[in-house]
Amino acid sequence: MNEYERALELKAETVENRRFFHYNAECGVHMPKGAAYVTKKLTEYGLNPKPLGEGVTATLGSGEPVLLLRADMDALPMPEESGLDFACPTGTEAHACGHDCHAAMLLTAAKMLKERESELRGTVKFMFQPGEETFEGSRNMIENGILDDPAPEAALAFHTGPGKLPVGLIMYNDSTTMMFSTDIFKITVKGRGGHGAYPHTAVDPINIGVHIHLGLQELIARESDPQKSCLLTVGHFEAGATANIIPDTAILEGTIRTNDKEARDKLLRRIGELTEGIAAAYGGSARCEILRGVPPLVCDGQVVREMVGYIKEVPVPGLAFYPGIASSASEDFALVADKIPTAFIYLASGFADERGDAPAHNPKVMFNEDVLPVGAACLTHCAIRWLENH
Repeated sequence: MNEYERALELKAETVENRRFFHYNAECGVHMPKGAAYVTKKLTEYGLNPKPLGEGVTATLGSGEPVLLLRADMDALPMPEESGLDFACPTGTEAHACGHDCHAAMLLTAAKMLKERESELRGTVKFMFQPGEETFEGSRNMIENGILDDPAPEAALAFHTGPGKLPVGLIMYNDSTTMMFSTDIFKITVKGRGGHGAYPHTAVDPINIGVHIHLGLQELIARESDPQKSCLLTVGHFEAGATANIIPDTAILEGTIRTNDKEARDKLLRRIGELTEGIAAAYGGSARCEILRGVPPLVCDGQVVREMVGYIKEVPVPGLAFYPGIASSASEDFALVADKIPTAFIYLASGFADERGDAPAHNPKVMFNEDVLPVGAACLTHCAIRWLENH
């Protein structure tokens, strides 16, 4: 029996696991229900899981080489409007990015690999991480040793893609930046409050904030290399409480995204210099904090091509391949990719009908559960074959 046939036998169980995560959606880096469920299922499958930071890890096989398989499992802080009978009932969390599918696929892959542990010519290490959407989960697990003892030589992760794209389409990038960096910044502007009738006696932080906002746009228009992609968005601007009072403070928050590490470094440096300079020019002060971020996701071309070659060996009907995919979205698996060779591969999970109308991060988005055995089979086969060849 090949991996896909076995994954089809386990499809009902994989769906059940996916729907547990979906119904019990949790956001952020602390996921007590999700971590406990993963621990329970891995134990049932015969593995010996353990907590690692806020995530869960386990290993199969022994010795070198070591391959890391990763799945994120967190949701988004938003309502769900899918109409599914297993929709998250809270109204404040929703699996609108498919991480529930990722966790379920890796659980089934763990079960299948355990069944074939005697065939493994090395070690498979599992990484079930929280907090991808907040760019905290990979960092948390790296800081707690996911890349040590045993140290993986390479890593593989899948991501599902909703919409109209059919199950069986495999999307990857083996040559350029696959996903952009992202950095979340917070600018705190300090002025001097006063009466709206006497602006000359105050230092208006709103005025300073407006000029900072305009200046930030010039970092993209006049200082960024047009051959590189750079985005800057201010999504939150808050100041004051009433119409006739000049406040003391204004807050701007936003994101910087790039597809190039040097461009990212320059923007991170210049945003602080520009912020402080503009504030000083208008008689106030400002401080820019970079709250958290991840580098661009650049996969290792050799590892990607190798994994794609293994996927082509899995007898999934209708497999098709789309190279060169790139996105201005971000992914905290980039922190792993920054340290060891990785492959990050998209699996289409769409519908041809109206169920494919909504994109990821939309409250109405739906994911085709037929992708679950595809992902589980490919993770299993890639792990077995990569260990054989290394």
